[in-house]
Amino acid sequence: MLRKAVHLLIGTKHERDIKKIQPIVDRIAELEEPTRSLSNEEMRARTAAFKKALADGDKTLDDILPEAFALVREAAWRTLGMRHFDVQMVGGIVLHQGKIAEMKTGEGKTLTSTGPIYLNALSGRGVHVVTVNDYLARRDAAWMKPIYDLLGVSVGVIQHDMDHTARRQAYAADITYGTNNEFGFDYLRDNMVTERSFRVQRPFNYAIVDEVDSILIDEARTPLIISGPTEQNTELYVQVDRCIRQLVRDEEKAPDPEPIEVEPGKEEPHVIRGYYYDVDEKARNVFLTDHGVRRMEEILGVENLYAPDKTELVAHTHQALRAHLIFQNEVDYVVREGEVVIVDEHTGRIMEGRRYGDGLHQALEAKERVQVKKETQTLASVTFQNFFRMYPKLSGMTGTAETESEEFRKIYNLAVVVIPTNVPVIRRDAPDRVYGTEKEKYDAIISEIEDCIERGQPVLVGTVSIEKSEKLSALLKKAGVAHNVLNAKQHQREAEVVENAGRPGAVTVATNMAGRGTDIVLGGAPQYLSDLEALDDAEPGVREFKDQMLRKRFEEAGHAIAAISGTKQKQCKEIHERALIWLKQHEAVKAAGGLHILATERHESRRIDNQ
Repeated sequence: MLRKAVHLLIGTKHERDIKKIQPIVDRIAELEEPTRSLSNEEMRARTAAFKKALADGDKTLDDILPEAFALVREAAWRTLGMRHFDVQMVGGIVLHQGKIAEMKTGEGKTLTSTGPIYLNALSGRGVHVVTVNDYLARRDAAWMKPIYDLLGVSVGVIQHDMDHTARRQAYAADITYGTNNEFGFDYLRDNMVTERSFRVQRPFNYAIVDEVDSILIDEARTPLIISGPTEQNTELYVQVDRCIRQLVRDEEKAPDPEPIEVEPGKEEPHVIRGYYYDVDEKARNVFLTDHGVRRMEEILGVENLYAPDKTELVAHTHQALRAHLIFQNEVDYVVREGEVVIVDEHTGRIMEGRRYGDGLHQALEAKERVQVKKETQTLASVTFQNFFRMYPKLSGMTGTAETESEEFRKIYNLAVVVIPTNVPVIRRDAPDRVYGTEKEKYDAIISEIEDCIERGQPVLVGTVSIEKSEKLSALLKKAGVAHNVLNAKQHQREAEVVENAGRPGAVTVATNMAGRGTDIVLGGAPQYLSDLEALDDAEPGVREFKDQMLRKRFEEAGHAIAAISGTKQKQCKEIHERALIWLKQHEAVKAAGGLHILATERHESRRIDNQ
């Protein structure tokens, strides 16, 4: 009751935080008109002046923040036809202050980050923009690069397959985009070099972490490990795998396990008890029963499985049991080109170059009958939690952080500020529907998809695993429903699938790959924009056409074409026609109700559902 009264009198903490920032936002707005009168060259000159003032110690980043943010707002308008809303300016200031900005899906986190990225890049010490996958790093860097190019700051992108020289060049840029994995592994490799000059990274300065809850909470204790091979023989994995296959077959014919008396309140519904082994689904572990130990001794031909000289055999047995009874193909991993490749449980993406430790990966290779690679020894390791705490200034963005605000404060000393939406949210959330059988559920899903197609509404169907996405895909094929699938096995087609997912009547079946950072544009991706950006606007008429098109003033852009001559006029006409086709599709999808999102089941993590 008292808390309610206090909130009514002085507002919530988030409201008070935003109230403190409002005068800075007002000052940025005052600078908008004078900034608009600057030429592109004058804007670049401001960047050089800022860098000099900071290097000489005449000004601080906070001193130049309003003018720097006003420059970014104008640069975005000139290059992308996008103007930062005031709430995006609030979000940018929060990020500059070294806090987490929680912004709802669709509020433009990528554009919001450009203000603090540019401002902090002026120090000359580098800014790292951390995303959850290579696709997003590449996309965001390419998307925002025109802003930075206009302002005269350099941009680099770290990708998985880059060589040493290219990495060093990317890190030397004012702004570097990359994934948490790439930044972390480069740090480990830099700490293994024999000479300082071989390092690719500069000393850490400032990082903005996109989808911060996924990286700093979900994957906080995930270790990044650089390892080297050992001389251990891999044949034992294959031998133990054969024995475990026999044990699993024996379990199917075994009698029921003896009942165990359990005290009230201490039941373990997540443990599936068997005759030879118990499976703990919650802890993702398997334990041999006394019967199981004796049976394994018979199959292996050993007198005492737990004798001191049999520790390696016990470890192999344990991991082989987990490989067969806990880890599932097309859920936890996929087999691709004769290799077992891990699928990230949080993002649904393939984890290139990553292997399970303690012999589990070798056990999975034996299970899938592919080449068993030698076990490795750890040469260098760091967790994401410890890695990101090394940055002098750290901030982050996400749509789902407030639920973990206490954890962010305790572990990283990061405050969470909830940024209000620019306009009221018009999304409608329907209650869950529960069906008696899986068949009834899938029949209802297909029926709902067909209804969406009929009214020209695009639909994104969320599944929890590769296996489930492919099962639904097979059912849709049987029903004659055209669709695209986006999962870790089709990750190369991600950009193409996402581009088309917003088209009228498009059906996209996806794992949680389509959650974090995926922007689905209603009507499909406006592909005319790439040609528009490449258009040479040295001619005044072309410049006017381009400006009106970027501002989505299509009628005025059509009138501007008359003042253009020759082949340029033909080019502009084609771009304009394609833009009008996109606009028609965009309006049709809006009229049909926008993107319809259909989740086929709940994830264990509520935040994955909220994505």
